[in-house]
Amino acid sequence: MSRRRKVYKKEEKLDSRYGSASVARLISTVMKRGKKSLAERIVYTAIDKSREGSDSVDPLEVLNKALENVRPRLEVKSRRVGGATYQVPMEVTPARQVSLAMRWIVQYADKRRGVPMAAALAQEIKEAASGQGNAIKKREDTHKMAQANRAFAHFRW
Repeated sequence: MSRRRKVYKKEEKLDSRYGSASVARLISTVMKRGKKSLAERIVYTAIDKSREGSDSVDPLEVLNKALENVRPRLEVKSRRVGGATYQVPMEVTPARQVSLAMRWIVQYADKRRGVPMAAALAQEIKEAASGQGNAIKKREDTHKMAQANRAFAHFRW
């Protein structure tokens, strides 16, 4: 039996412009020090800039494609068995997949120095949608690590 309390699912908020839960979560991920209006401006500008090269009708098509491409399917978690700690490959829950994908995209956009955050985020979204970029590399590294440690998969419980 679990020692932790039951986790209750919160209701998803929708953003004001697109009415999308994923955009609202992206805004929350970008936000620093509670400055939501600045985060909204950055995300909306990034979405508009990432659409510029494509001929898609849906404004969120590029963003959804990027998130789908970056979502990790497997990750490793540390398990202590006896005196040793093993990196055990585990499947990632869908909610965590989206959270990790957004976190990685924002993190690597933030690491681009000398570029405004809106432009960096737009570039990162564009690259992720086309299957390139740092966030995609992070997902591939995560999958490689899980693949390399699949011998310890029997420690999963």
